[in-house]
Amino acid sequence: MILEHLSALNQHRLLLASASPRRKEILQNLGLRVEVVPSSFEENLDKASFRNGAAYAQATALAKAQEVASRNWPQQSLPSLIIGADTVVEQDGCILEKPADASDAHDMLSRLSARVHQVHTGVALIVPSNAGQGHSGVQRSFAVTTGVDFAALSSSEIAAYIATGEPFGKAGAYGIQGPAGAWVKQIRGDYFSVMGFPVHAFAAEVASLLKQGLFPSVR
Repeated sequence: MILEHLSALNQHRLLLASASPRRKEILQNLGLRVEVVPSSFEENLDKASFRNGAAYAQATALAKAQEVASRNWPQQSLPSLIIGADTVVEQDGCILEKPADASDAHDMLSRLSARVHQVHTGVALIVPSNAGQGHSGVQRSFAVTTGVDFAALSSSEIAAYIATGEPFGKAGAYGIQGPAGAWVKQIRGDYFSVMGFPVHAFAAEVASLLKQGLFPSVR
């Protein structure tokens, strides 16, 4: 994978086009030094135009990374790799993003109660070739889907969870790494993807870029 290349990779400017503290922490735990440069993409793609939540998350992740890549980067601070990511929850074909308010969060969690839902995390990797002119050299994107089996939730449990403030800013109105983890009976797939960033798939994709010589040489 990429562990033997960490020292070389960390000599590059690696940008995370996401303000998510969880994604930053996951990448740092992998040993990477990443700089957070949140994307200004509005995440307003038409959900109805995508075949499923995975395709939607993948497209949104790519759009986030492309927005950052298109900025007018000075040559001396040109990023070597831009990482975009997006996570959504899907159940019965309905894509759930971050709740707008407490009522929205309650509706989402009630929908997930005592059922299995899918968490899709899309990831995009861009190696810019001519930043500042809207051009991107290498673009890779993919999505990872994990099934999550929730326990039955009472209305009072949901209300108590919402009162903590935890649901806000999280796809599907919950974070598996927090108190809501007590509701997860089992998962089928990648735990880190449910947190917001699939480590294994990301590492494999970066290793592929390195193997194919598509990542710039260490300066």
